Amino acid sequence: MPTKIIEKEIEKLDFQSGGEASSQLKNKLRKLGVTNAIIRKTAIVTYELEMNVVIHSEGGVIEASVSPENLEIIVSDSGPGIKDLDKAFTPGYSTASDEIRKLGFGAGMGLVNVKRYADKLNVETALGQGTVIKVIINFN
Repeated sequence: MPTKIIEKEIEKLDFQSGGEASSQLKNKLRKLGVTNAIIRKTAIVTYELEMNVVIHSEGGVIEASVSPENLEIIVSDSGPGIKDLDKAFTPGYSTASDEIRKLGFGAGMGLVNVKRYADKLNVETALGQGTVIKVIINFN
């Protein structure tokens, strides 16, 4: 049975708090003795997903649970949904506004990086209803 180790609300356009869930998760995994390679993959995945919620949604929640075999990260948001999922996984494609890009975000690598480092990835999205992304990172 997986054990939940973090659950954090993510606010729309809250760049100041963006990355906090990723940092909290890294610290908890270190305390659990998870390898640095897994912690690095987890930090990248979690940060990218967290910032996608900050940038593209009306807010959401990030949760992470561990079992002896793996880490499960679930990010759910209320937002516009992803209009074209195939394009969203294309390097460089972004729907971020010019204002967001001026802040240094919106390079179009978020979901690309998530896919690269996830052992399993599932995306459920509906226009006008939001998105739920589930990532599994195996410990072996």
